[in-house]
Amino acid sequence: MKRLILPALASLSLAACATQPTLYQPAATPSAVGYSDYRIENDRFRVTFQGGPGASPQYVSDLALLRAADLALANGYDWFRVTARFMQGRGDSGPRLGVGVGGADFGRRSSVGVGLGTSFNLGGGPSAQVTLEVMMGRGERPRDRDTYDARSLRQNLGAAGLGAESSVAPAPVA
Repeated sequence: MKRLILPALASLSLAACATQPTLYQPAATPSAVGYSDYRIENDRFRVTFQGGPGASPQYVSDLALLRAADLALANGYDWFRVTARFMQGRGDSGPRLGVGVGGADFGRRSSVGVGLGTSFNLGGGPSAQVTLEVMMGRGERPRDRDTYDARSLRQNLGAAGLGAESSVAPAPVA
């Protein structure tokens, strides 16, 4: 029995160290790594991309833009404008050290105890979440700020290796 405890503890600690990489994929749950989106109006969407531990905010932002481009192309639009942008992050809860002191009195005897505790984040570092509200359009792209050509953005970010495993994904049914 004792021979089984050490390998079991080792495998549990390795499983705790495993982190979910940031991939261009649908998020399985609201807090999972990947994208989620929904249609606000016929030509408006809200796109959210949750990055994995250690993914840079810029990388997560690029993946959110890529999802917006895919939605535009899947729905027959040529361009999209980011009308609102929100970024959230979860910080890295690095190593911690705690000290505790306690005492007790038992009539003629007393005792004092000192405790020392440590904790380490096994999650892999900080993570970022980017939410974009986008409005889509057809025809010539306006030269406004935060307006993107969907086909060009898809081609450029795809050439950079973002979302390489994905093609244009279908839009969610509203």
